[in-house]
Amino acid sequence: MRLYLYVVEARGLPEHGGGGLYYVRAKAGRQRARTREVEAREEEAAAAAEWNEELVLEVDVGEAVEVGVRRRGGKGEVVGRVKLPVPAAAPAAGRRTTVPPTWLTLQPKHRLRRRKSTGGASDAADCGKILLTYSLHGENSDNTVIHSSPCSSSRSDTDVEFERTMNWEHSSSNSGTVDSPGSFAIEQSSLENSDRSAQENSDFNSEDDDLIEPSAATAKGTSDIERMVPDASFEELLEIMKSRSTPDMPEDLGGGVMFDHTYLVDSKNLNSLVFGPDSQFSKELRELQGTTDYEEQSWTWNNKNPPGLTRTCQYTKGATKFMKAVKTIEEQTYLKADGKNFVIMTRVRTPEVPFGNCFEVVLLYKIIHYPESSSGEEMTHLTVSYNVEFLQSTMMKSMIEGSVRDGLKENFETYAEILSRHVKIADSAGMDKEQLLAPLQTDHPSDVKLAYKYFCNFTVISAVIMAFYVLVHILLSRPGPLMGLEFNGLDLPDTFGELITAGILVLQLERLLSMISRFVEARVQRGSDHGVKANGDGWLLTVALLEATSLPPVSCGSVDPYVVFSCNGITRTSSVQLQTHDPQWNEIMEFDAMEEPPATLDIEVFNFDGPFDLAVSLGHAEINFLKHTSAELADIWVPLEGKLAQTCQSRLHLRIFLENTKGPETSMREYLSKMEKEVGKKLHVQSPHRNSTFQKLFGLPHEEFLIADYACSLKRKLPLQGRLFLSARIVGFYANLFGHKTKFFFLWEDVEEIEVLPPSFTTVGTPSLLFILKSGRGLDAKHGAKSQDKEGRLKFQFHSFASFSKANRTITGLWKTKSSAIEHRAKLEEDQEDENYVDLSDIQSVLSIGDVPLSKEYTLELPVDADLLMGVFDGGPLEAKTMAKVGCLDYAATPWEHARPGVLERHASYKFNRYMSIFGGEVVSTQLRLPSDDAAADGWTLYDVITLRNVPFGDFLRVHLRNNIRRVEAEAEVVGRGSRCEILVGIEWVKRSKFQKRIARNICEKLAHRAKEVLEAAANEIAPAVSG
Repeated sequence: MRLYLYVVEARGLPEHGGGGLYYVRAKAGRQRARTREVEAREEEAAAAAEWNEELVLEVDVGEAVEVGVRRRGGKGEVVGRVKLPVPAAAPAAGRRTTVPPTWLTLQPKHRLRRRKSTGGASDAADCGKILLTYSLHGENSDNTVIHSSPCSSSRSDTDVEFERTMNWEHSSSNSGTVDSPGSFAIEQSSLENSDRSAQENSDFNSEDDDLIEPSAATAKGTSDIERMVPDASFEELLEIMKSRSTPDMPEDLGGGVMFDHTYLVDSKNLNSLVFGPDSQFSKELRELQGTTDYEEQSWTWNNKNPPGLTRTCQYTKGATKFMKAVKTIEEQTYLKADGKNFVIMTRVRTPEVPFGNCFEVVLLYKIIHYPESSSGEEMTHLTVSYNVEFLQSTMMKSMIEGSVRDGLKENFETYAEILSRHVKIADSAGMDKEQLLAPLQTDHPSDVKLAYKYFCNFTVISAVIMAFYVLVHILLSRPGPLMGLEFNGLDLPDTFGELITAGILVLQLERLLSMISRFVEARVQRGSDHGVKANGDGWLLTVALLEATSLPPVSCGSVDPYVVFSCNGITRTSSVQLQTHDPQWNEIMEFDAMEEPPATLDIEVFNFDGPFDLAVSLGHAEINFLKHTSAELADIWVPLEGKLAQTCQSRLHLRIFLENTKGPETSMREYLSKMEKEVGKKLHVQSPHRNSTFQKLFGLPHEEFLIADYACSLKRKLPLQGRLFLSARIVGFYANLFGHKTKFFFLWEDVEEIEVLPPSFTTVGTPSLLFILKSGRGLDAKHGAKSQDKEGRLKFQFHSFASFSKANRTITGLWKTKSSAIEHRAKLEEDQEDENYVDLSDIQSVLSIGDVPLSKEYTLELPVDADLLMGVFDGGPLEAKTMAKVGCLDYAATPWEHARPGVLERHASYKFNRYMSIFGGEVVSTQLRLPSDDAAADGWTLYDVITLRNVPFGDFLRVHLRNNIRRVEAEAEVVGRGSRCEILVGIEWVKRSKFQKRIARNICEKLAHRAKEVLEAAANEIAPAVSG
């Protein structure tokens, strides 16, 4: 065991002529420890000495410790001594026993012998008293001793001396006990027991009981919590807060989040590192920020409502080029400390700054424990939000808020840099792409678990119970006599109750079978862009779709959500999730390499109900890559916009990675080389410093580089002289007029048109450039716009360029290149679809009729001859008129050509009207016309292979349609011959999908019905002409 003995002072020591130095020596077995020597001071015919030092000894169970006061000088005699008992039972490992400060009476050195010689009479001399406190620690206690003594003393080799601050109690970093106010009575009781043991071991008389005097702190009692709790260590005070009821986690402050990072460290350790006394992190931070005159009070208990820990720090903040050194006062208060999560509110006052008495800055630190990482390391999330509270009204409110925001941003950049030296960052910026995407590629839950989760609901359970109940009833019942309209083989319900029960059972079983069918489809079939790998070199965009929460309900049917991502004209579609408002996807989609870095990613969440039915939008969002760092994009929650989505607070959880496989330098030079051809002049690479300044000015990511900048004026009510900046993705403007800064930027892809306006008086006789943005775009830069038209388009006008021709050529070239690149990208995507789904060079592969099963949908008997009816496919006026009636817009067909003997081929294209499909949609059709394959029949067969575009899941399939038109004898009252028409439809799947049956049913119904309408409309056009 280890004994920590703290020697405070001694009083009432006997005077000795000639003065001298006093010291205290402790003895336990063969171990010795002593304090430094101090000069005594005189107090009313006695001497007093003060040491304030700690001695450490290793002791055994039951062993007494002798503490003596000695005088150096003269004869060097022992002034007095006292024995401290060691309990018979050692404290448990990692725990301790503490005795609070206590006055003990010193006994003369030879008192024991005089007691025996005098038969027990007490003739003790007055040797004074000593104030001691000691703590006995069990094994495995790692105690940190802080040296704070103002004086130094020489020590012998056998002496052990540790000095620490004047705390009455000592803490162990591994200890789980707390010296709380409630435990003071127990300590006082142990003190009395230890006093009695000391008297027995030292053969003290009972009359000496009054020699033990409690200290002022002991006499105070347990009621003064304010006095006793501050003497505890930082860890013990946190344990006191943990034992008390703590409030819920508060929300972030209204000013915004200034610091948001995750670290691979335990929350307790991070809290001690940031807010612990004499933190090394705080020292390094003060040195880097130039902080001086730092004074830090110890953490103390505050009995305010709610009670908590508080401390005050005062320092002088280092001077900057804009501000002189300022005295700052921080008041830090713990709002929550439950052992895992910590919340600290800091109020910062700077009374010496202008208007400093009008406001104070409030910071809220939230240290939140996170689950262990995939590698098993502890994770903690640190968030700092701020707000500016004004104590009195002032006209400088906006300027103060802006200055505070800029100052905090600069300070927390340094804060993050220093903190990263002590603990490892676990943000996405510190983890590579493979590590973050690895959990998404793990095995999914088994089918048994998914089936249990899907079918464990009231509908399924009630249907099974009711079916089982009815089945048992049938087995136990005996056949009854025939009644009413019943006969052998037909058993009808005998009562309305039986009829209602049978109806309910049928509806429940139908619902159950539908659920089973959907579950089987979802597990066997899958269709999405998940796992599609990107091609090419350049800017690669990878989107990991994890989950969504609180998706809004739909008016009819269940919620079957899927997500469509669009970037630079390329789209990627997720799979459809079954009947859930909180879907889990865990899918990864990659976009092919792009030559230029993308600016935005458009996201739309739909509810799927077939490609030809209304797809309800559940919400949409847009991610601007220029407004988010790579660390934020690597793990981001995106709120969905839209009335329903905003009402339900719907969100998407994404992980987005944008990387350049060519490297920044290579990509920059290739882009500039390409722009030089469009602009017609040399574009120079800007210096790293200039690029860095440009990025910091507009808060842009590091991959954004400056192409050119021009001095010009912004045309508003009054001209504003500034500078126009051009980069690969943005157009930015910055002006600083007597400290009033104007700054904004908008995207190249938001620009709809650029016009050159002639010189005028308002533009100081110089031509100007007018940027017209697309409707609803660039609203963040609205404060810099000259006007906004009725269509919601913002207009920005710039003039007074030093060289208008050079600026105009560069700006126009960049805009045209950017807009044409997006259109070219979209066209390439369409061309790829054409190549994937229609290969006209090989008709047999396109029209693989024999490989696609066809189902007969309709059979029609029409009073029109087959040859006349085939005129609807000849490309003449009849076909155009008929197709317009059935909703085929912009219908166009090529002439019939001989593909091979007896087979004619042509191609047709048209668009659906809104009645056919809410999406509109386009159709590319390849048709073959040949005589009927039935030799006995007289007629024709028309094969039609349809490729759908711009409809959901249109790229998953091809529709095969066959019309068999045969000549038959007409009815007796009809003159001439009629025709019989058979319509057969089938689906050829290019990609697999969970919802093949639903899609097939929807498409077959719509297209077969349209084919039926075509033939009926043609017959109605032909019949009057024939009869006439």
